[in-house]
Amino acid sequence: MEEKKFLIRMHRGKVEDLIVDPEPLEAYDFAIRASADTWREFGRPTPAPMFHGIWAATFQRDMRLEGDLLVLMQNLRCVTRQIELLRTTGPLV
Repeated sequence: MEEKKFLIRMHRGKVEDLIVDPEPLEAYDFAIRASADTWREFGRPTPAPMFHGIWAATFQRDMRLEGDLLVLMQNLRCVTRQIELLRTTGPLV
């Protein structure tokens, strides 16, 4: 997230493809952008306050939600669960 960018394609609630360093014009519906430190904090088994969810982290002004937020909201539970899984797998940073 400092050195690499990731594009994750989801289909029916499952990761379909993970693209590392996508091309600049690669299409996406929405983006969740944050510093590597924020993603590391999300990945801790017990994150610090304000790092437990994307809405709390956006108040820190370190995380930004961009693109078609309607698609994000329509898939919010799936996206939330994928981020929660970082606590098991660890972040990609």
